[in-house]
Amino acid sequence: MANIRSKYEEIRNSIPADVTLVAATKDRTVEEITEAIDAGVEIVGENYVQEAVSKYKGIGNRVKWHMIGHLQRNKVRDAVRIFECIQSVDSPRLADEINKQCAKLGKVMPVLIEVNVAGEESKSGIKPDETLDMLRYITALPNLRAAGLMAMEPYSDNPEDSRQYFRRMKQLFDEMRAHNIPSADLKILSMGMSNSYKVAIEEGSNMVRIGTGLFGPRSAKF
Repeated sequence: MANIRSKYEEIRNSIPADVTLVAATKDRTVEEITEAIDAGVEIVGENYVQEAVSKYKGIGNRVKWHMIGHLQRNKVRDAVRIFECIQSVDSPRLADEINKQCAKLGKVMPVLIEVNVAGEESKSGIKPDETLDMLRYITALPNLRAAGLMAMEPYSDNPEDSRQYFRRMKQLFDEMRAHNIPSADLKILSMGMSNSYKVAIEEGSNMVRIGTGLFGPRSAKF
């Protein structure tokens, strides 16, 4: 197993104190995640609800749980019981279902609007020009709190290829904040992964999602 503590400390020391590190834990074991928590990780990001439910049984509330993958509406009921933030809201119908299930629990869920900044057909997310309408829709739902934006850039071996997308997202983030929509609390711009987080931070990201850079190559299922 990779030395997760040393990797965490290296990453944490290389980024500003006001940037939040989310450990992307897809396919990672409970033991790996526990080691990361012991090293200082405070937030884990999961891509699949079923996987998160399984891991939650062994880890519980030792850490905050964020949903960072595409969320299907039929998984929302389970999701809202575990996650403290859903970073991948990409449709009014999904927002409605999250609001409905949170209402049953008396819970207000912080959510991020996922933007498909590069217009990739293979990725989820709304179009950039739909962001304002989506933001207004979410702020009208009593059990949701619009907390920011999230994006996943096209993969490239060269982190510089991602800069244009991060820059566009920061501009969009600033535009949304400038509207001063009542009840919107846009503080999080979640973008940047293991190979691109340094460029993302340079362009304004204040939350990065790091998996391989923290845990090393995937070698085992949870």
